[in-house]
Amino acid sequence: MKLIGMLDSPYVRRVAICMKLLALEFEHESLSVFRTYDQFAKINPVVKAPTLVADNGAVLMDSTVILQYLATLAGPTPLFPTQADAALRAARLTGLALAACEKSVQIVYERNLRPQDKQHEPWVERVRTQLLAAYAELERELGEGPLPDTQQQFSAADVAVAVAWQFTHMMLPEMISKADHPRLEKFSAFAESLPVFKDTPAE
Repeated sequence: MKLIGMLDSPYVRRVAICMKLLALEFEHESLSVFRTYDQFAKINPVVKAPTLVADNGAVLMDSTVILQYLATLAGPTPLFPTQADAALRAARLTGLALAACEKSVQIVYERNLRPQDKQHEPWVERVRTQLLAAYAELERELGEGPLPDTQQQFSAADVAVAVAWQFTHMMLPEMISKADHPRLEKFSAFAESLPVFKDTPAE
């Protein structure tokens, strides 16, 4: 299999870390949807990261869709809990983490891609409010249940939470207070200290 996309994308990094936790063999091709658009388009004309090229040549996109497919290859694993309560909590954590990623990306694009005189501050503030709400909910959720103590105990939801927090603070360090989110900060620091996270750094 081949994973296409830059690791500075939380969606690409999320998939790459999960593939390593599943011990799936894959090649990572670090293509940008901006700087190497034409090269990316030859693999996936939609030019969406992450893109996964399966062993049979089928092209998948969207991190959640890719992980759904990978789950069928993995068999029973802590990465994808199946017990109802654990699966529900994983879905809740994943949804909040992906919402935080989405809102972070929207602000980054507004700030970095749109001309300054075209930026709409009321819209940015609305997105920022949504971003803050997602992280406030995640901070609360992390106190509601057990967290992994080892790399082997990580679920895909745990990966999503850690990757989202790291991405926001890499791209928007002034936007979210670490002091106001001690559980998230502690959990992220633990995750980033693990070999699989160190081996898959945000570029």
